[in-house]
Amino acid sequence: MQRPSAIVTGGTGGLGQAVVERLLEDGWRVVVPWIVPRERDRMTARANLELVEADLFDAEAVADVVLRAGADLRAVINLVGGFDAPGKVHEVDVERFEAQFRLNLRPTYLVTQAALPRLIAAGGGAIVCVGTRAALQPFPGAAGYIASKAAVLAFVKALDVEYRDDGVRANGILPSVIDTPANRAAMPDANYDRWVTPAEIAGVIAFLCSEDSKPTTGAWIPVYGRA
Repeated sequence: MQRPSAIVTGGTGGLGQAVVERLLEDGWRVVVPWIVPRERDRMTARANLELVEADLFDAEAVADVVLRAGADLRAVINLVGGFDAPGKVHEVDVERFEAQFRLNLRPTYLVTQAALPRLIAAGGGAIVCVGTRAALQPFPGAAGYIASKAAVLAFVKALDVEYRDDGVRANGILPSVIDTPANRAAMPDANYDRWVTPAEIAGVIAFLCSEDSKPTTGAWIPVYGRA
């Protein structure tokens, strides 16, 4: 029996590697795009993992990633994005504000757009996007990040109403602070025990990609841990 395939954008990152590991354990074939060699070098070669060099801001490159995923594509996990907290609105130029929308929305849109015809042809599948708790509970100094992640959540709702009748489930996850090396380095005095781990979030994403989540679409799911 052919394994179902999943695309994990941002699969070389702190959260992405945990998601890739969990999906491989669950029997998926996983396609992970990368753009710079150090991203590729983070990944250990193993069966059913395919690394594809691709600029996810470019539609043609994205189309190649979806092609490599094949006719058995059943899940798209959009983890590419970034964080910026440069200051309050009156202190930040509009170009820096807009840059967060490009980073947090363009790859998600392009990959999802390219994958949808395959998911529809297969009779359905799962799309998971990553938002943030801050989209619902903002903090000062990061208007571009917060607004762009809120737009990601709105995109999830749009996907739900457009494609639920095709069997395509679209859901978003809302992390708080994720326990990654980068976040520990940025906040050395924090209580890491309260942060959510990548493996815990990966378990939720794996569920959303599984047939067990068939009744769930259009949801924004908190994965806060105790933070």
